[in-house]
Amino acid sequence: MRVSAPSSSLVFALLICAGCTLAGGSGVASGRGSSAAYAPAIGRGAKSPASQYISHVVVIIQENRSFENFFAGYPGADAPMYGYGMVAGKKVQIPLHKDTFEVEPNLPHEFENATFEWNGGKMDRFNKFGKKGTNAAYAYIDRHQLKPYWHMAGHYVLADHMFPTEFGPSWTGHMTLIAGTDTIQTTPSPESLADFSDGAFNSCDSPPGTKTTLVTTNYVVHHDVGPYPCLTQFATMASTLDAAGVSWKYYVTKVKHAGIWSPFEAIRYVRFGKDWQTNMIAPQTRILTDPQTGQLASVSWVTPSKPDSDHPGQRSDLGPSWVASIVNAIGKSQYWSSTAIVIVWDDWGGFYDNVPPPTLDYRGLGMRVPCLIVSPYAKRGYVSSTQYEFGSILKFMEEVFGLPPLGPPSEGYTDSRANSISDAFNFAQKPRAFEPIPSKYPIARFLHEPPSNEAVDEY
Repeated sequence: MRVSAPSSSLVFALLICAGCTLAGGSGVASGRGSSAAYAPAIGRGAKSPASQYISHVVVIIQENRSFENFFAGYPGADAPMYGYGMVAGKKVQIPLHKDTFEVEPNLPHEFENATFEWNGGKMDRFNKFGKKGTNAAYAYIDRHQLKPYWHMAGHYVLADHMFPTEFGPSWTGHMTLIAGTDTIQTTPSPESLADFSDGAFNSCDSPPGTKTTLVTTNYVVHHDVGPYPCLTQFATMASTLDAAGVSWKYYVTKVKHAGIWSPFEAIRYVRFGKDWQTNMIAPQTRILTDPQTGQLASVSWVTPSKPDSDHPGQRSDLGPSWVASIVNAIGKSQYWSSTAIVIVWDDWGGFYDNVPPPTLDYRGLGMRVPCLIVSPYAKRGYVSSTQYEFGSILKFMEEVFGLPPLGPPSEGYTDSRANSISDAFNFAQKPRAFEPIPSKYPIARFLHEPPSNEAVDEY
């Protein structure tokens, strides 16, 4: 299926390649393959009513789950306990089976897998990838292991129509959560990056000659043809927040080649600017102590270690407790009364989902993922079916801090087109006192965890 580009402008969206070539110039000093640096956003936008109540936004990013893999059967959500697949040329109903973190498979979840399973919106080919001929993708995780997430959903907001910006896997998810896009203006045709690297070759510290991977509007992937991954071609929230004097931090292990969960390492403005020294935090566990020491920034992104990430195939059930520990650390601090916490998963992980993602441009939207919104002003036990995308989170930041949009939809930006997550809040209600999130593992389990400095080679 061919979909039209966002405008007559010709666009590329970026995602780093799995097999990067090493021939050619370094690109490190010059941003080889890049245009001139995109100018930071200047000025202020109009603040929304949320700005009177919220002055801290925290985005917790977990890994690789479809909505139904975590919330199948949740009351009031669009998440039935069955799906559909093609068997012997016929579309048949397939019951979802229960899995656990310890035994579940790590399914293929690249751009091509997403578009194949999507099947033009039919959502019926999930049994053709992974363990071929099996129904491994038609699974939900044992709810007992997900108690912290279901608890937060029951007390705050569960969004059951959150979609990543594009069909790609983790790198595009993390990039669009800081930029609302992963596109550059180029010719001759609109293309998008939709593969990733092995964790070492997707940043400004990549070897000379490293190239990115592109996918065309007919969903054909072209490896090793894009620009060096030290990007200057689009604005990010870093330049916008800096220009407005709004403090921010990105919690990720501060090592070179931090992997696909460290998108700012691929942004020249950050990697070779003052932000790299002041806003890139190591280790990721600092998010557990910064609230108590009065060091929570106005905007924070939080990435996990691999065992804490919910990533399939890790054989680890730590993820829900890791997230609960972050929420509890903020909830018990001075920041609770002014904070909105958004918990989102970067891609669908190859697992079944019944909701066809809207086709907004040639990139996606991608497969639906879970999203929780926690705040003293969040509606209680509310399932929001508003169509959200990753740009919705950035739009809410812009509303809270009076920031201008990152850029126009005609250039691939999604924040101005997206619905804000503001409908998840009720600012007329009295802010609720915090009640700790129960979890299997206490915060002490994570406080002294070593930095996750291994390359993220499973995405």
